[in-house]
Amino acid sequence: MSALDALDERQREAASVLRGPVAVLAGAGTGKTRVITHRIAHGVDTGAYSPSRVMAVTFTAKAAGELRGRLRALGVGGVAARTFHSAALAQLNFFWPTLTGDTAPAIVDNKVRLLGQAADGMRLRPGTATLRDIASEIEWRKVSMLSIEQYAEQGRPISGIRPEQLVELMAAYEALKDERRQLDFEDVLLACAGMLETEPRVAASVREQYRHFTVDEFQDVSPLQNRLLELWLGDRRDLCVVGDASQTIYSFAGAQQRFLLEFERRWPDATVVRLETNYRSQPPILAVANALMRGRPGALDLVPARDDFAAEAPTVTAFDTETEEAEGIAASIAARIASGVSPADIAVLYRAHAQSAVLQQALAARGVPTSVLGGTRFFDMPEVRQAVLALRGAAVAPTDAGFLPTVRDVLRGLGLTEEPPAAGGAQRDGWEARRAILRLAEEAPDGTTLREFADALMARAKDQHEPTMQTVTLSTLHAAKGLEWPHVYLSGWAEGALPISYASTFEQVDEERRLAYVGITRAARTLALSWARSAGRGERAPSRFLAEIGTTARGTGILRDVAPTARTGARRG
Repeated sequence: MSALDALDERQREAASVLRGPVAVLAGAGTGKTRVITHRIAHGVDTGAYSPSRVMAVTFTAKAAGELRGRLRALGVGGVAARTFHSAALAQLNFFWPTLTGDTAPAIVDNKVRLLGQAADGMRLRPGTATLRDIASEIEWRKVSMLSIEQYAEQGRPISGIRPEQLVELMAAYEALKDERRQLDFEDVLLACAGMLETEPRVAASVREQYRHFTVDEFQDVSPLQNRLLELWLGDRRDLCVVGDASQTIYSFAGAQQRFLLEFERRWPDATVVRLETNYRSQPPILAVANALMRGRPGALDLVPARDDFAAEAPTVTAFDTETEEAEGIAASIAARIASGVSPADIAVLYRAHAQSAVLQQALAARGVPTSVLGGTRFFDMPEVRQAVLALRGAAVAPTDAGFLPTVRDVLRGLGLTEEPPAAGGAQRDGWEARRAILRLAEEAPDGTTLREFADALMARAKDQHEPTMQTVTLSTLHAAKGLEWPHVYLSGWAEGALPISYASTFEQVDEERRLAYVGITRAARTLALSWARSAGRGERAPSRFLAEIGTTARGTGILRDVAPTARTGARRG
C-alpha cells in the first residue's frame, strides 16, 4: 500500500512533489499533519529520501512528538522531527567542544529570576509582572534580530520602568548571563546561526547530514528562525513549508506571516498547493469562519467535506453579566452531558486566563469535571509520576494476577476509587488522571505485559502524548490552536475581551480576528458564541467580529444569514 493511497486529490498532489521548494497552504482541518507525514513516508518508500537526512521542524515538543508517532505508524523511523530550539541545541552541543575545547554553556532556567538579579545590581525594584513583560521583550528583540540599540529605537514602552532603565537592564541581563557562562533559549538560535555563518566546516557538516527540510506552522516563524532555516539549507532547494496565514496568532512573540505570504516571491518556481477541504467542521461552522476572514491576506475558502445541510447552526447568546454567561454555558454543557455527550468532547474557549475562574466555578457547581489546558502537563502531575513509578515497580515484582487486575490494584492503592470525588479541586484532578491511566490499560492490545505498558507510558511522556481525560476542557484561544472538539463554546465575545482592550492598531485587531478564527475552527459539530453586557461595573458592547460574521447578537440568535454560504461552499467541492 502506497503512502499516498489514504490522501485526497489535493493532499496527494502536495505529498507527491518531493523535490524543489513546495508551499502547502493548509486551512484549518484540512489534514496538514497527514500531508507532512505521508509526504515524508512517500519520499522514503520511493528511495528519494533517506530517513536520517530528513528534518521536520515544528514549534512545540508535543507537535514534534506527534510527527514522530505518525511516522512510526507509517513504518518510517530515524527522521529528525524537532523544534527549532531542540535542533539548534543539539547542533551546538555537538560542535561546541570541537570549536572551543569546552562544553557548551548552560541554559538559563528562569529568565525572570536572572532579570531580577540584574535589576538588584542596578538597585531597581520592578515588580514580578514587569519582569515578565521585560523577559517577553527580550525574547521579541532577539527573535526579531535586533540589537539593544535597535530595540531602543522601536519605542516599545513597558509599564513600571522608564525606557532608559529598560535598555540599561537589558544590557545588565546580558552581562550577567555572559559572566555566568549561560545562554537563554533565544541565544541558542542566535549562537547556532552564528556558528553556521562563521564556521564553513560546521555548515558543510550540517548540510551534509540534513538534505530535506519540512517546516510546519510556517506562518509562525520569526526572522531569526527563518534565518536559521536559510543557513541549514545553504544553496539547496529541498524545502517544504506548510502553514495558514489566517492562523498567525503569535505576532507578539515575533512571528511574521510574511515569510509564508511571500514564499512564492522568494521561490518563483515553487510548487504551491492549497488545501481547502475541511474534514473537521460542519458546513454552518465553516460559513462563520469564512465570513470572518473574507478578504484578509492569505485567507483560504474552507469547503466542507460532508454535505450535512441539517447540521446545527452556530448560536450567539447575550447575557447581562459574566457570571450569568458562565452559568448559562455550564447549564448547556450539563444538559449535553446528561444527553450522553462525553465531557471530553466539549471545550470552553476564551481570550484570557482570567476568564477561566468563573467558568470553573459554574461548572463545578453543576458537578461537571474540568481540566484547564496549559496548566500542569499530564505526565508532570505528581499523581501521574507516582502511578508510573508504582507500575514500573510492580512490573519487576512477581505476581500471579493478570495485567489489568494488577494495574487496577496499583491505582487503587494510590487512591483511585470507584466513584469520583466532587468536581473541582485537586482531589478530582488526581482521580481523573489515575482514571485516564486505567483507560489506557483497558484499551491496551491483548497480551500486553505490565512491563510493556509501563514502557509505553514512559514513551508517551517523552513525546508528550497525553491520554484523553474525561473532562470538559477550558482553554485560552492561544492554547487551543491545533486541537479540536465536537462541541465548542466561545465565551467573552465582547469589545474589550475579543478584541482585547489593548488591541488598538489595525494590525493588532487583525491578529485578534485571526484568534477568533482559530477558536471557531476548533469546533466540529456545534458552536456556541456568547458575551456579557457588563463586566464588573463597566458596560460592554458585542464584539465587532459578531457583526462581521453576520449577526446583530441581540439576545439569542441563530446565524441563519451566513448559513447559505456553507451550502454554496459545499456544492463547490
